[in-house]
Amino acid sequence: MPKERVLASLDIGSSKIRTVVAIADGGQEQRVPNIIGVGVSPSLGIRKGQVIDVEELIHNIISSLEDAERMAGVPVNHVFVGMSGSHIEAFDSRGVIAISGSEITMDDVARVLEAAQAVSIPPNRRILHIEPKAYSVDEQRGIKNPIGMTGIRLEVEAHIITGHVQHVKNIEKCISQAGVDIDALVPSTIAAAEATLSKRQKELGVVVIDIGAGCTSVSVFEEGTILHSVGLPVAGEMVTNDIAIGLRTSVDTAERIKIEFGSVLPQEINEREMIDLSSVSRVDTQTVSKRYMAEIMQARYFEIFSLVKAELTRIARSGMLPAGAVLTGAAVKAPGVLDLARDVLGLPVQMGFPVDIGGVIEKVDDPAYATALGTLIWGLREGDQAGGMANFQMKRAMVSVGTWFKSLLP
Repeated sequence: MPKERVLASLDIGSSKIRTVVAIADGGQEQRVPNIIGVGVSPSLGIRKGQVIDVEELIHNIISSLEDAERMAGVPVNHVFVGMSGSHIEAFDSRGVIAISGSEITMDDVARVLEAAQAVSIPPNRRILHIEPKAYSVDEQRGIKNPIGMTGIRLEVEAHIITGHVQHVKNIEKCISQAGVDIDALVPSTIAAAEATLSKRQKELGVVVIDIGAGCTSVSVFEEGTILHSVGLPVAGEMVTNDIAIGLRTSVDTAERIKIEFGSVLPQEINEREMIDLSSVSRVDTQTVSKRYMAEIMQARYFEIFSLVKAELTRIARSGMLPAGAVLTGAAVKAPGVLDLARDVLGLPVQMGFPVDIGGVIEKVDDPAYATALGTLIWGLREGDQAGGMANFQMKRAMVSVGTWFKSLLP
C-alpha cells in the first residue's frame, strides 16, 4: 500500500490568510487530498499582493498555521504557497532541444522547459511558474505528453508567469520567519483553475475569474491547456471603499454591510428599504439606502467584468468559450454577481466550488478556498509526477542552481 503523505498549502491573500492541511493516500491515479486541517487569519500585513508590514504578516501567517495544526493534529513544516497580486504577469515562450536518446525521457522534458525559460526578462522580475501548453516532436504538433515518443527534435510552447522580485522575496522572507519551508510558489491564476475545473471544461474553453480582496486573477483555458492569464488591480476591496465613500461610513462598517446586505441587483430592491447601521456598528448610527448601496456595488462589479471582457477580446475569445466562465474568490458570493457576469461577458456563468477533495469538506466548500485547495492539488500532482517529494525538491533545487550559474555568465 502506498504510504500516506501530509501536505499543506498557504494562500496569502489581501484579506485573509488560509492554510489547508491534507493527507494523500491511494495510488497515483486515485490520489485525492483528504482535508484534515483548516486555518484562517486576517491578512493585515499585505495589500494587493504586496507586503506592507513584515512583522504583522509574520504574525498573521503563524496564526493561520497554528489554527490548521491544531485542527489537523500534525505539525506543518513546509507548504505550497498560493500567490496573487497585480505585479504578477505572464507571457508565452518557446524552447527547442535535440533529443539525447532514442526515446524522450523526463530529463528531455526538463531540458526543453529550461530552454523555454532562457528568455530576456527585466532584472526586477522573476519566473514563478512555467506551464507547458503543447509539445512538438519533429513535425508532429499538439502533443500533451511526449515522454516515451521517438524523434530527433523536441519543442515546447510554454506559458511563463513572472512576479516582481522584491514582492516575492518579502513574502518568502515572512513565510520563512514564520517557521515553515516553501515547497513551491503557485500563482493564483493556476491554482484556482486546479481546484474548480474539470478536464472537459479545459478542453472546451473556459475562463476562470478569481475575485479576491486586492486583485482579480483571470485565466483562460482551451484544448486542455492554459491560453492566457492576467492579474487585474480591481477587486473586492475597491467595492468596500466605494461603499464607504458613497454612504459616508467607516471602512469596517462598509465591509460588514457589504457581506450582510450586499447585492448587485438594485432593480430588485425597494427604494424605501433602508439599513440601520447602528445594528452593525458603534461608530456609524445613521440609516442608508439599501438600493443605493446595490447601485454602488453594481457599478464596480460591472467594471471588473468589463475588464475581463476586454482581456477576452484581446485574445479573440470574447463570447467564444463554450464552457463559459467560472467565478471563484470570496467576493463573488454577493447576490446577483452571476447574473451581472452573464450579461457583461455574454457567456454561461457558474460559481466555482472546489472538486475532487475529501475529508472535512464542509470547512472548505466555498469559492474563497479555491486558491488554497488548488495550490494543494497542484502540489500533490507535481510531487507524484516528479517521483515523490524528495525528487521533486531536488529537481527544483537543480533548476534554481542552473539559473543562478547562468546569471554569472557574461
